[in-house]
Amino acid sequence: MTRTTATVRCDALVIGSGAGGSTAALELAAAGREVLVLEEGPLISQSRITQSSAPENLRRLYRQGGLVPIHGTPTIPFGEARCVGGTTVVNGGLLWRPPDRLLDHWASAGVDGFRAHHLAPHLTEVERRLGVVDQGPGHGNLDSVLLAEGADRLGWRWAPARRAVRGCRHANRCVTGCPTGAKQSMLVSYLPSAERLSAVVQPDTRVVRLDHDGTRVTAVHALRGGQRLRYLPQTVFLAAGPVGTALLLRRSGIGGRGPGRAIAFHVNFRTVARFSEPVRADEGTIFTAQLKEFTDRGMLVMPANLTPGSVAAALAAHPAGTVDRILAQLDHIAVYTTQVSVRSAARLSAVPGLGAVLRHRLTGSDRDTLRSAFRHTAELLLEAGAVELLPPTPTSLTTAAQATDFALHARPETWDLISVHAMASCRMGPPALDGVCDTQGRPHGFTNLRLCDASILPGATGISPQETIMAFCRLMTTRYLDHPTG
Repeated sequence: MTRTTATVRCDALVIGSGAGGSTAALELAAAGREVLVLEEGPLISQSRITQSSAPENLRRLYRQGGLVPIHGTPTIPFGEARCVGGTTVVNGGLLWRPPDRLLDHWASAGVDGFRAHHLAPHLTEVERRLGVVDQGPGHGNLDSVLLAEGADRLGWRWAPARRAVRGCRHANRCVTGCPTGAKQSMLVSYLPSAERLSAVVQPDTRVVRLDHDGTRVTAVHALRGGQRLRYLPQTVFLAAGPVGTALLLRRSGIGGRGPGRAIAFHVNFRTVARFSEPVRADEGTIFTAQLKEFTDRGMLVMPANLTPGSVAAALAAHPAGTVDRILAQLDHIAVYTTQVSVRSAARLSAVPGLGAVLRHRLTGSDRDTLRSAFRHTAELLLEAGAVELLPPTPTSLTTAAQATDFALHARPETWDLISVHAMASCRMGPPALDGVCDTQGRPHGFTNLRLCDASILPGATGISPQETIMAFCRLMTTRYLDHPTG
């Protein structure tokens, strides 16, 4: 039974503990502010992650076990974490600087003040604090070596992964929580630093509504266990993620119909490759090489996590006999993921009793891009020595001619697609261009509420967005600290 509401007065209230919220919390605490961080999910300690199996961590760390659906044709599972540290706990630790051309494009669309020279010191500080390095192939990364060799033979550009890792032991469990703590998620980096500066992180606390007078947030309502809580903050940094932030604004009557109206996202498809020689991709970590040749077209190709479970998931659309045959040859198997920036946007609906419901509709251009992305992926992997490719639909390809014909006639709306990157649900920009917040992250008309996560980005990044999010949020937080009433 819900008890009487408890009232808590606070200075700086941060809602969410992922890449954006943790960045804001640390900068605020370093400036001497009293910081309280509210996190909807549980605190799963590093020691508990280490001691638990991958399936246990998958269930504990992800929202709905990683199966939040984006309804449409096809329905796309969206993976985001629900724990202290947010999705940084379960991602690959990839940090890429946003391309200058992307920042210039955003500036030309009304989001100035975030060009390369504005972000440079913040990107550098994020990389320093997280220990970002070029992590090339190591033990067990023959799948990455083969990708790089295939790219070299084709004359295509590739790069070693830039990852936030310190002493990676190639445990091959990045996406279910690093078992060694080498990956510098917010759980083991920014949040402990903020706590040493007296910030307080409160897990298992779900914010349900913001009270406001049209210009200022006056109270924040939350639930923790059976207790109702009412926070009275001086300033609020909302960093509940691209879905959570938009949903909370909708529930609170902030931003009209803008929040969640058009959520940019990347889609991934997986290609299972069989090689004649052993690859043993299960022994190494993920993402140590990325094909960068087609980034201008919004395409990336990289090795993915390989376990019997991940292979079976990648072959979910294939007959059981095919899955059994491939699993019996696991030493010869590698899984590659191709990430594509699509033009279509997801739309959020707030449904009573269900929470957030996401829908999408692939455009004709998106389908063409996905076909092209598979054609390039197949060309690369066959050049790398693959003798069989299994695409994200039930068929098997063994020659370049078969792969080309498949790509030409494929129907991507029937493929198994997934997404782990959503952004721009409350994008920066002028109201006339459907912007929800200004370049300080403030929803238009507000003074003490700032959005501080992937939701503010003006569009899809085309790359792993974590470093872009953190640099944007650090820049906005330092600007706030310089001019707290501006």
